[in-house]
Amino acid sequence: MTDTAALSLSNLAFSYPGAPADRPVIDIDSLQLARGEQLLITGRSGSGKSTLLQLIAGLVEPARGEVSVAGQRVHALHGAARDAFRGRHIGMIFQTFNLLHGFSALENVMAALMFSTIPRAQHADRAAKLLSHLGITDHHKTPEQLSVGQQQRVAVARSLACDPVLVLADEPTASLDPENAASAIDLIQSACREKNAALLCVSHDPTTPARFQRVVSLESISSKRS
Repeated sequence: MTDTAALSLSNLAFSYPGAPADRPVIDIDSLQLARGEQLLITGRSGSGKSTLLQLIAGLVEPARGEVSVAGQRVHALHGAARDAFRGRHIGMIFQTFNLLHGFSALENVMAALMFSTIPRAQHADRAAKLLSHLGITDHHKTPEQLSVGQQQRVAVARSLACDPVLVLADEPTASLDPENAASAIDLIQSACREKNAALLCVSHDPTTPARFQRVVSLESISSKRS
């Protein structure tokens, strides 16, 4: 199992409802990401990058093809089984962070642990240690009481809480100024390395490619069909 790719896409296609079936917004013959590997997919705004991450996470259904995470075909799972698999094996970092307002930083990370097999009695301690490691020392502040950079750190902590095989980062610098954007990418990359989690980041930020060894454009991995 340790040699299984973190992510494997095969013959994957998706079209928006009402769009021509022969012009899918996502059309990828093959893509693989090894465990611990980091990949940036670039593309213009509206090109389908976020949709690709939603397909990988099992949040939307493909028109055809397969998504496998750690050897498990994501779309072969349904309902609660898919939700549980996503919660245990896929970490997600959103461009707007999607933190639970009114909940503390600690509670936001603990929420991710609800899907894990980690005993509930250990959740608070695990969340606290992860937050502290990422530089958040006041665990009881709510998102409204944190800076944008601190909110990003809580979002990263939440994405790694269950020791995922794969972390998906959707335009993680979109809400940040250039200085904080550089720090955020460094934080995400280093945190994933420590957990040996594969990282798939999508972005149209022109400064981000310099921080990744493997960079592809969404257009370059899309099938060219006449």
